[in-house]
Amino acid sequence: MTRETATIKASPQPTGDDAFLLALIQSGDEQAISALYNRHAKLVYSIALRVLSDPTSADDVVHEIFMQIWRNPDGFTQARASLGGWLAVLARNRSIDALHRRRPANTTDDIALTSPANFASDAEGDSFMERAHSVIEQLPSEQRKTLEMAFFDGLNHTEIAEMNGETPDVVKTRIRKALLSLREEFQP
Repeated sequence: MTRETATIKASPQPTGDDAFLLALIQSGDEQAISALYNRHAKLVYSIALRVLSDPTSADDVVHEIFMQIWRNPDGFTQARASLGGWLAVLARNRSIDALHRRRPANTTDDIALTSPANFASDAEGDSFMERAHSVIEQLPSEQRKTLEMAFFDGLNHTEIAEMNGETPDVVKTRIRKALLSLREEFQP
């Protein structure tokens, strides 16, 4: 199997931390990418689905991200963040990009095809997502609302400020405080 045509599927997997799996992927180990996929696909899918509100598009984002890791496993630098955190940001950014690429003719009334796998319900049980949800729920309501508008709705600071009748600086400050609270909670 070549890196360009890899199909990610469930199979017996090596175990180990993310760094070990990435090292195996660098050597072309297909089971390592499968293990990494099985470990993180729920998180990536749930974020993509929240932003896109379309299971098919969310599946596409998951596929793109894991193909990117397969083709370029050196793209992730562990010194900057955890792989789960990096994948969450990447899923959000890819999903927002997908929203921006949609043509105006696409409406929310379009029929969405369902995924054969039910990652969305599986993700609810994921401890990382539960912990993140718990921390977000504990944020002051202004911070939580602003963070959700930026992260899940894909709005920029100016758009949020206009919608809420605030200045972009106020919005940036709220988002920064919310992200700092999340960072504190997830630091090892």
